[in-house]
This record gives sequence, C-alpha cells and structure tokens, in this order.
Amino acid sequence: MASPLVSQGTLNRLRGSIVFPLFPELNITAPYLGPEGINVTPEGDIVDTLPTMTGTVTSPAPYQMYTVEVELLKTQSFSDLYKQQLETLATVGDFIIRPDAATLSNYQIRNASIYMASPGRLNGKNVAFVIGLRGYYLVNASLYDSI
Repeated sequence: MASPLVSQGTLNRLRGSIVFPLFPELNITAPYLGPEGINVTPEGDIVDTLPTMTGTVTSPAPYQMYTVEVELLKTQSFSDLYKQQLETLATVGDFIIRPDAATLSNYQIRNASIYMASPGRLNGKNVAFVIGLRGYYLVNASLYDSI
C-alpha cells in the first residue's frame, strides 16, 4: 500500500499570472486581480474517438482551444488598458499563463485575442472588470514526428 504521508503541496494565490511578450503593458499579476483571479478553460477534445463497424479509431488533434477569463479590478486604470486595447486592436498574439502551483509548468497560448471585456454591474458594489482571452494550445506534439 502506498504511504499516506505523501506531501500534498502548496498553492500560491499570488503566483498565477499572464505574460504578453508583444504587449508587456498588458501583463497581469496578482495586484491587478479580483478574488476570482484567472480561470483557464480548455475547449473540445484533445483526441477524437471515431466509431467504426467493430471498434474505434483515434484521431489526435494538434491543438486545443483555450478560453481564459480574468477578473481585473475596475477600480484601477489597468482595466482601462484592456478596454483601450480592444478598441484599437483586439488581437494580442501569444501569451504565457503561469499557474498557481510551482509544480505545474507554464501554458503557452498562441494567436490569442481579447474576445470580451465586461465591467459587470455598475452599482458600486462589484469590483470586477472581467476580460476574456481566447487562443490555442499545442498538444500531441509527436504527431509531427511522422510528417
């Protein structure tokens, strides 16, 4: 039986961040975030399983779409940088997501854009200015070995 004394690790609420190599002024770190922080959602399957008459065929995908929602603080002028960016040009190129656990490697998201920015309720009781980013993440790299 495995030891029940395996260290469970630690999360760092301040570690999660997003870096934009082409737009460093848009880099997101903890001081700009509301309590919901950064939410990363992969979309779709990494491998399609296709039925046949007697079983299945697998078809690995070379990428997966990623949607990232970030709760910025609308009480800071930093949120307005995103508003100005989408008014000018909503495509932001690649970005890197740094997770809240040091044991998990970074995610490189490619060809991204700001697909949404919402100031939410304007009733003086909500600090959230939510932005949405969308791009793709490379998966199944060994597919290129057979080309």
